[in-house]
Amino acid sequence: MKDITRCSVAQLSERLHAREISAVEVAQQFLDRIEAHRELNAFLDVRPEVTLDQARRADEMLEQGKGGFLTGVPVAHKDIFVTKEWFSTAASRMLKGYKSPFDATVVARLKAEGMVCLGKLNCDEFAMGSANENSAYGKCFNPWDSRAVPGGSSGGSASAVAARLTPVATATDTGGSVREPAAFCGVTGLKPTYGRPSRLGMIAFASSLDTASLMAPSARDIAPVLSKMVGFDPKDSTSADHPTEDFSRNLGKSIEGLRIGLPRSWFSEQLSPEVRARIESVRDFYRDRGAVIVDMDLPMAKLGVPVYYVVASAEASSNLSRYDGIRYGYRAKDCATMDELIRRSRNEGLGDEPKRRIMIGTYVLSHGYYDAYYLKAQKVRRLIAQEFQKAFADVDAILSPVAPGAAYDFGEKADPVSAYLGDLYTVPASLAGLPSMSMPCGFTGSGRPIGAQLTTAPFNEALLLQLADAWQSETGWHEKVPAGF
Repeated sequence: MKDITRCSVAQLSERLHAREISAVEVAQQFLDRIEAHRELNAFLDVRPEVTLDQARRADEMLEQGKGGFLTGVPVAHKDIFVTKEWFSTAASRMLKGYKSPFDATVVARLKAEGMVCLGKLNCDEFAMGSANENSAYGKCFNPWDSRAVPGGSSGGSASAVAARLTPVATATDTGGSVREPAAFCGVTGLKPTYGRPSRLGMIAFASSLDTASLMAPSARDIAPVLSKMVGFDPKDSTSADHPTEDFSRNLGKSIEGLRIGLPRSWFSEQLSPEVRARIESVRDFYRDRGAVIVDMDLPMAKLGVPVYYVVASAEASSNLSRYDGIRYGYRAKDCATMDELIRRSRNEGLGDEPKRRIMIGTYVLSHGYYDAYYLKAQKVRRLIAQEFQKAFADVDAILSPVAPGAAYDFGEKADPVSAYLGDLYTVPASLAGLPSMSMPCGFTGSGRPIGAQLTTAPFNEALLLQLADAWQSETGWHEKVPAGF
């Protein structure tokens, strides 16, 4: 049978509904491909028997004429989403062997559409990291260059999509954890408006920032999945009660007259010349298609990194306090006292990065420092959001880099602060709760992918996808696959 792992979501759907292929055949090809490329360490838990059982049920739906557009299409889930049939570990030793009694809402919504789960994807521990170097189960590799990080925290999702181990993958974005790995691995990644996808069943890192997201080769692959993934969830107190919509509706439409802003201070000397050239090529493309390019600035956004790491660490300190070795999770053995049990369980069950963020978060929330750090960070966060709100009164979207450079080598940023500074272009949109995405726009001279970032006003994901699709309809960067895959 012809290799179908290169098919788009739409092509898979068409062939499944025409009964040219079965969901079982599709699932088996992807499972074989996952097994053949275990060296990437993109998947943490694969259960072929469960996947094939879901595929058989999808085939039954299709035979009965009950299947929808996504029925039988494979998907893989980041290991931050809890699942009943696969382990849910957040890539941490603390949750090793944990199986949830329920599916996360995002997982359940896609399962209800008949999508077939291929397994759980590697990530930074508790989604804390920008390189996928922090997983307790080994780092994930970038299929374009095994020396390069795949980006984080959703490195497994990006690596799997880039290597065509899955046609689409769920991910999460807290401060850039979808956009950076998408850029580093040459795929498309979209973070929706905060609150639009349900957070129920997402293992929490920073509750006011964590956003369920998607990765796929192109905007056209993401649009139909996003349409079914988001929606109001009464079980999630942070869920936005916003109407559902068809995110494919603007695909193929003209972008003439749209106003696209370029924040001038984001193109400073810290930006790699190769990245600058590729972003400018996207700018020129949009201008040639009739968009209006607007010179603008976002001066408050430069404070995004310190604000983000104060707020996110504070929330991490609170969320991870539940892992004490008593209620659930890893429990240290042979402890003489309760204090020793908690201390050793956390010390042995958590990696260095979660410990670092817990310590920072506990410090900024402590008496005497709360006002100086946490409260001030929240005030600046509000100013950043207001700055974006004012900007979107004049422009429809903002075009910018995703990261200062392409994927760097493993171990290159051993200093945590240097790794944190790599998030300077992504954290502002996260702090403001805005929809934002990365799309492939070229390669460096050494062959590593480069991504361009698009950001819009809240609940304007359809415009993001329209702009990305306009670019991808006339360029082929999103179609590139790493050699050997």
